Amino acid sequence: MILTLAFAGVTACSARDRANITLPTPTVDAPMASTSSQQTAVIAGGCFWGIQAVFQHTKGVIRATSGYSGGSAKTAEYELVSTGETGHAESVQITYDPSRITYGQLLRVFFSVAHDPTQLNRQGPDSGTQYRSSIFYGTEEQKRIAEAYIAQLDKARVFQRPIVTQVVPLKGFYPAEAYHQDYAALHPNNPYIVYNDAPKVAHLREQFPDLYTGK
Repeated sequence: MILTLAFAGVTACSARDRANITLPTPTVDAPMASTSSQQTAVIAGGCFWGIQAVFQHTKGVIRATSGYSGGSAKTAEYELVSTGETGHAESVQITYDPSRITYGQLLRVFFSVAHDPTQLNRQGPDSGTQYRSSIFYGTEEQKRIAEAYIAQLDKARVFQRPIVTQVVPLKGFYPAEAYHQDYAALHPNNPYIVYNDAPKVAHLREQFPDLYTGK
């Protein structure tokens, strides 16, 4: 059963429970690039509104786009994905400058403040595979860094429960409908955003002041 909260005429997913702890720096990471360029990362961990908001305030991120990954293009629609039967996860595609932030640093933020990686197929009161914790890797290097970081965190036992985040190949990313984009920024007074997503951005600012940007 999927539990939802509805505000402003939009059915929203809740990802209230999350780690909110500062994690160690990845021991395996890509080197900081010497020149500016653009790379992408795709992650999933509950409602995409909050994760998009976090990375829109992260240094080195050029843009963050809410969307769907894990299923086919023809079923990448919110109403279908919400059934939990399409194979998709609500995801965020992060376009970043590797000369300003590394892939491992993005994952550190993801595991620290964006969601709770120990919840299986749910975040907070919302359950279903569309809310699963996943890292969709686009390269073998991304796969290596993600798997090594999860192993590092599990070994250090920084969470009370094992990490259940999937590390799977990216087969496609499909941007979500326009009304989902920049939702937290456009609706800062929405009770759902105030209660669930604004605290994530606040934790980013508190725990990663060197990575936080107020843009």
